[in-house]
Amino acid sequence: MHNSLNCAACGIEHAVDSLQNLCRECGKPLLVGYDLAALRDSFTPETVRSRCTRSMWKFSDVLPVDRADEAVSLGEGLTPFIQLKPRGSFEVFEQLFVKDEAFNPTGSFKARGMSAAVTRAVSLGAKVVALPSAGNAAGAATYYAARAGIKCYLFMPEDTPPANIVESVVGGAHVYLVNGLISDCGKLVKRGCEEFGWFDLSTLKEPFRIEGKKTMGYELAFDMADAAGTPQLQLPDVIFYPTGGGTGLIGMWKAFDEMQQLGWIGAERPRMVVVQAENCSPIVRAFEQNADHAELFENAATVASGLRVPAAIGDFLMLKVLRESNGTAVRVSDDDLLEGVREISAVQGIYACPEGGAVWKAAQQLLKSGWLRPNEKIVLFNTGSGLKYNHLFPVEGLPILDHHDPNCLSGVSV
Repeated sequence: MHNSLNCAACGIEHAVDSLQNLCRECGKPLLVGYDLAALRDSFTPETVRSRCTRSMWKFSDVLPVDRADEAVSLGEGLTPFIQLKPRGSFEVFEQLFVKDEAFNPTGSFKARGMSAAVTRAVSLGAKVVALPSAGNAAGAATYYAARAGIKCYLFMPEDTPPANIVESVVGGAHVYLVNGLISDCGKLVKRGCEEFGWFDLSTLKEPFRIEGKKTMGYELAFDMADAAGTPQLQLPDVIFYPTGGGTGLIGMWKAFDEMQQLGWIGAERPRMVVVQAENCSPIVRAFEQNADHAELFENAATVASGLRVPAAIGDFLMLKVLRESNGTAVRVSDDDLLEGVREISAVQGIYACPEGGAVWKAAQQLLKSGWLRPNEKIVLFNTGSGLKYNHLFPVEGLPILDHHDPNCLSGVSV
């Protein structure tokens, strides 16, 4: 169980036994701490491997519960780790892997964060949660709230992918579409929380979504060990992560630090790569300018809804991760990321989301520039299912065969 709650910016401590959002002093995100020294003997890789829990709650010792069976869970985590086949444009990479988060409940990595956040919110008495979402967080919040038996209010840009809207409505959430960006939706959530007493589950505006997301980092160390055929945990050389609000990036970096304190790994770290859309790339711009914060990205627009975050409250934490890891930040055009989806799908058999297509194209960019070496161990995160984005790939003009016609196959190209 967690032991402390401190501001990531000013360090001020907050009570762990009451609902918290941002720091009461400076308005920045709060981060959870654990007594890792006390856990070193009992919480080991062997302990994790011996557990039968079929979810991220195998790591419950560093998650917001006293016991794993208290979790609001739908079986999130433990997602596939796939080495890509060296064929076609992938051939140049010797050790290229995909961590495929599409296999989570509700079809994206957002399930991890919502499982942890809803678990903790409910345990502290929350009855109604609310958040803005441009896509997959909405579905995840809907279904974890339903699982917990609490109400969920969602504010989504009106051009949010139809699949995300439908799944949220079907799941019983109170859905409101907004003629603006996710930042505009966030302002309405803030007002609603003040007026109606909802609990705000927005990205990094509560402390526990990051705890769920960090389990990607824990799992990755086990995945890499399994791929190498060794019990010794290890990390890749480079991680490509599609970045909107950045909770997953920050969470994994936190996980690596925790694992080192637990004695699981050494001081080695992957180079972290932030990947954003060309027309919504506030973190890339800030990184290039060597800034500590990212200014609002005006007129943000991209078909990759998970990347359409024009301003992120965790900007300073993301930039810190990039610099500490000797990483970098890359922007990808919408045309390129959609091409990336087609390539991963047709060549590797993984129907990636647009954000997954973006990280693949970013890897190609950095290989071409020389920043990346073909023999490095590289992990691409596919954060969700391509099925959520079918609207981006219209299929028209397919031939319709008359099965009554004995010659109907004559026009089939072979």
